[in-house]
Amino acid sequence: MAERENGKAVLEVRDLRKQYGATTALRDVSLALREREVLALLGDNGAGKSTLIKMLAGVERPDGGEILIDGDSVSIDSPQRARELGIETVYQDLALFDNAGPVGNFFAGREKTSPGWLGPFGWVDDRGMRKETDELIERLQVKLPDPKAELGLLSGGQRQAVACARAIAFGERIVILDEPTSALGARESANVLRLIRDASDEGISVILISHNLEHVMEVADRAVVLRQGRYVGEETPTKENHEQLVAMIVGGDEDEDS
Repeated sequence: MAERENGKAVLEVRDLRKQYGATTALRDVSLALREREVLALLGDNGAGKSTLIKMLAGVERPDGGEILIDGDSVSIDSPQRARELGIETVYQDLALFDNAGPVGNFFAGREKTSPGWLGPFGWVDDRGMRKETDELIERLQVKLPDPKAELGLLSGGQRQAVACARAIAFGERIVILDEPTSALGARESANVLRLIRDASDEGISVILISHNLEHVMEVADRAVVLRQGRYVGEETPTKENHEQLVAMIVGGDEDEDS
């Protein structure tokens, strides 16, 4: 864990701000994500977590502040631009195609073609996509009853595992996971948590949004807490720091600013 904490920042946000009419969603939020790190992003509903990840995913534009990748300021004005920068996001609703199998979901919007030099004008390389999907599922140890089954026929944990595996496979640098174990059973959650732990072996840095502090303590190197759109602090997520993390998440009357 110490090695990850000392790594260089692959992603930084500096003084990020977002306003929706009279509502301030983010107030000058700054944080950093380091190489091969699992960074938990904690906070109650309305803390600003979703707004922040939507900006990193290219869904929302900040009203102020700066986003940096490897120290360089970048503009993330679309999900496609986020992917070009190596950022993949798995939202709580998964955004999967239930009537397609793993291959269709892995390569949706980025189909492989043959010959490669023809780009989008080549033939869709079904065999190549199948082979690559099978290799990824085996390497990431995603257990599926039928590798060709439509995702709508799979359990919630299997669907979540496919979504996480897709993000890890295509997220060249950064994967953002929004409540990946929400509504999953213990066994299914354990498989998703294993994928998160293994992501660093793939050279991936992870931002994990979760309300489950037990899961956060199991996989995260650091935890950053947002409250009412502001950065309020960070801790190493351990049992010893559990109460301090809860206190930062909940806050008190003295924090109702201002």
